[in-house]
Amino acid sequence: MTDTTRINDKISLERQDGIALVRIDNPPVNASGQAVRQGLLEAVDAANADTDVKVIAIYAAGRTFVAGADIREFGKPPKSPALPDVCNQIEASGKPVISVLHGTALGGGLELALATHARVGIKGLRVGLPEILLGLLPGAGGTQRGPRLIGMANTLDIALSGRQVKAEEALSWGLIDRIETGDVREVALAAARDVLAGRLATRRTGELEATRDEAALEAARAMVAKKMARIASAPLCIEAVARATGPLAEGMAFERQCFTEALKTPSGQGMIHAFFAERAVAKIPEAGATPRPVTKIGVIGGGTMGSGIATAALMGGLEVRLIEVADEALERGRATIAKNLDGAVKRGKMSAEKHDAALARLAPSTDMHTLADVDLVIEAVFENMEVKKEIFTKLDAICKPGAVLASNTSYLNIDEIARVTSRPQDVLGLHFFSPAHIMRLLEVVVAEKTAPEVVATGFALGKALRKVAVRAGVCDGFIGNRILAHYGKVIMYMLMDGADPAEIDAALEGFGLAMGPFKVGDLAGLDIGWAERKRRAPLRPAEERYIPIADRICEQGWFGRKTGRGWYLYDDAEIRPNPAAQAIIDAERARAGITPRKFTPEEIVDRFLTAMISESARVVADGIAQRPIDVDAVFLFGYGFPRFRGGPLHHADQIGVAELVARIEAYAKEDAQYWQVPPFLRKLAETGGSFAALNTGD
Repeated sequence: MTDTTRINDKISLERQDGIALVRIDNPPVNASGQAVRQGLLEAVDAANADTDVKVIAIYAAGRTFVAGADIREFGKPPKSPALPDVCNQIEASGKPVISVLHGTALGGGLELALATHARVGIKGLRVGLPEILLGLLPGAGGTQRGPRLIGMANTLDIALSGRQVKAEEALSWGLIDRIETGDVREVALAAARDVLAGRLATRRTGELEATRDEAALEAARAMVAKKMARIASAPLCIEAVARATGPLAEGMAFERQCFTEALKTPSGQGMIHAFFAERAVAKIPEAGATPRPVTKIGVIGGGTMGSGIATAALMGGLEVRLIEVADEALERGRATIAKNLDGAVKRGKMSAEKHDAALARLAPSTDMHTLADVDLVIEAVFENMEVKKEIFTKLDAICKPGAVLASNTSYLNIDEIARVTSRPQDVLGLHFFSPAHIMRLLEVVVAEKTAPEVVATGFALGKALRKVAVRAGVCDGFIGNRILAHYGKVIMYMLMDGADPAEIDAALEGFGLAMGPFKVGDLAGLDIGWAERKRRAPLRPAEERYIPIADRICEQGWFGRKTGRGWYLYDDAEIRPNPAAQAIIDAERARAGITPRKFTPEEIVDRFLTAMISESARVVADGIAQRPIDVDAVFLFGYGFPRFRGGPLHHADQIGVAELVARIEAYAKEDAQYWQVPPFLRKLAETGGSFAALNTGD
C-alpha cells in the first residue's frame, strides 16, 4: 500500500512496504533553497517517527538531483535551517538513509548525498564540488565527509578544480556505492529493498576515519601557490580538508568559519559577482518578445571569424550554409571548420558521432542564392563598410521574409548597414570574439529599428551556442572595442614614455589578466589594429597625442605570431622580446625628444585600469551598455579580465570612485586632452554612489 504526504510544495514523502521515499521537486535544478532544506528535515523526522518505516530513500524529480544552492539566497541573510544542520540531522537519522543521484549532484547536493548512509548513482551522473568557481569552498561538510569517504587527495582534486566527476570515476573512489539504470524512483525503491535485504551496506560517513595525506596536502599547497594565489578560498579549502582527521563537529565548525571568511574576501565577492553577471545580462527590455525559429543559418566568409562562427553553430546543432567568393577560399574555410571540430573531439567537447553529424550539416557554396531559405545570416567579412553594404543589399533581395540579417562587425555602424535594406527591423549586429567557437562572449548590437523579436532571436542564438550574450547599443566599437580603443592609447603612452612591452605585459598579467596587451596584439595580428587606426585617422582630434610606434612595427611586415615576429619573436618554442621592435621604440622616443622614465608595476596597472574604467563609465552613461554589470560581463567573457576581480566596474567600486576621480585629475596635468573625468563618474563620487547600486534588481 502506498501513502503519499506533501510536506511542502518542494518535498513529498511516500510510504510503501516499510520504505519512505523522499522526493525533492524544485525545478529547474532542485536547488537547495530554504523550502527544500526545511522540507527534508520534516520528511526525515516524519519517516523516523513512523514505526512501519525501516529505510529512507531520498531522490529528486526532473532532470537532476540537487545541483547546488539557490542563487536567489546569495548575499541575503541566511535562512534556517542551514544546509550543514540538515546534513548533520540526516546523517544522525535513527533509520538508514540512502540517496539516489541522477543528472548532477553538485556542491550542496553532493554534500547532502555524503550525509546519507549509502549513495546510488544513475548512469550518466556527474558529481562535484564547484564552490571554488565562486571564490568559496564547500560549506556543508564537503571538506570533512569527503576525506573520510574518498581520501584527501580525491577531495582536494574536486574541491580545488571544481570539475565534475563521472559516475564511473566516483564509483572507483567509493564516492557512490553502485551505478544503476532506469527510472530514478524505481531505482530508489529497489535500492531501499536491497538495504532491507542486506544487499546494500550502509554506514555513517562521519563515523569513518580520515587518513592524513601529507603528500596530497603539500601538492595542493604548491599548486595553489603557483596557479591560484589570488583566490583566497583555495588555501582555506586545503586547511579545512587537513582538519578532517579530528572530530567531525570540530571540522565542520572550522569549515564553516573558512566558508564565512572566503565569502567576505575580495576574490570571493568578485567571483560571485562574475557568476551573477553571466545571468544578469539576459535581463533585457526585449526579454518578453518571442524569438524567431532558427534551425538553418548562413555564414558569409570562411576566414578565421566566419569558420569559427560556423563551427560554433554546427556544435550547437544548426545547419550551416558557408558562403565564399571562390572555390579555393571555400575549401580553406571548410578545412578550418573540420579542424576545429576535430579539436572539439580531442578536448572532449563532442563525441565522434556528433562530430560526423555536425560536418554533415555543413553545406559550403560560392552561390549566395543558396541562402534563400535560411532563418538567419551572419556576415563575417573584413571590416569595410562598402563591402558590407554591398552584401546586405544582396541579402535583402535573396533572403526570405522574416530572415534575420546580422553583421559580425567589430566596430562599424549597424544603423548604416541596415539602411541599405528594405527591412531594417530584421538587421542587428552579432559580434563574436575570436576564436568564435571557443570564446564565450557575444555582443548583440541593437540598431535603431531592430525589432524586439529579432533582439530576442539574437539572445536565443547565443544561448543555443552556449555564449554569454550581452546587449549593446550602436557606437564605434560597441561596448568592448570602444573601451579597448580608449585604454589602448594609455598603453601606448606608457610605452612611449619609458615602459617596455614586456614590462607592461608582466605588470598586467601580475594583476591577473590572462595575457598582456602586447602578447594579445601579436596573437590577434597587429595588422588588424593597424587597419583600424587608419580607418579612424580622419576622426582623430588634432590635439590628441598620437603614438606611431605600432605603425612603424607594422610597416616592417611584422604582424605578430603569424609572421614570426611583432612585439616579440616567435622563432623558437619560447617567445622573447623582439630587439628590432625595441630599436624602433627607442628611435621614436628619441625623435619625440622623450627621456624614458621608469614605471612601477603598480603605476602601470593604475593607469591601465583608470583608463578602462573611465571609458566604461561613459559607455554606461551613453546607454551603450544597459548596466555596469553588462560591461563587467563583456570583459570577463571576452577580454580575459580576471574573474576573481569581478570585472572593471565591480573592481572600480573596490578602488573607490572618489579615488578614481583623483587619479584622473592628477594624470590630466600631463595630458588634459586624454585624461578627462567623465561627468557620470564625478557625479557618483560627489553623491557617494557606486556602480553596484546601478545593478539593483539584476
